[in-house]
Amino acid sequence: MTDDGEAPAEPEGRDRPSPGRVANVTNRFIHAAELVAAAVFALLFAIGVVDLIIQIVGAVQSGRITDPLVVIGFIDTGLLLLIIVEVYETVIAYTEESETRRIVRLVIYTGVIAMVRKTIIFRTGEYATTQDALLAALAYTTLILGLVGLLLVERGHGQKLMS
Repeated sequence: MTDDGEAPAEPEGRDRPSPGRVANVTNRFIHAAELVAAAVFALLFAIGVVDLIIQIVGAVQSGRITDPLVVIGFIDTGLLLLIIVEVYETVIAYTEESETRRIVRLVIYTGVIAMVRKTIIFRTGEYATTQDALLAALAYTTLILGLVGLLLVERGHGQKLMS
């Protein structure tokens, strides 16, 4: 403090960026990173679709198209592609600064698809014991019911909760 009670002036030649300017720069950086992430997810989706088509054509040519495990593999890949789409949509919602409710709904949809995928590819033989498989099945069921419950609450009461 100076004798007259004022703060000392900044030394000349030292420009300190204002907090608003720093926030603007970081916001632009985050927005650009979100757009890059969206582009990556779009590319992953396109590669996944091409890969799924190649898998299906290969299964038809080899005659394995009637094997239930092969078909489940296609479903697994398809659901993974839907998860990628939902994550892409979530990133786009962030870039468009959508309302929080829309973003939460997208995240719930992604979770439901992911858990349905895990349930479809669930194999008890992948677990050391029957008890381990049962525990995993109960965990998947609990997560799916919880996510569906959240979705129903959001759809039925979401607008009231935001008020």
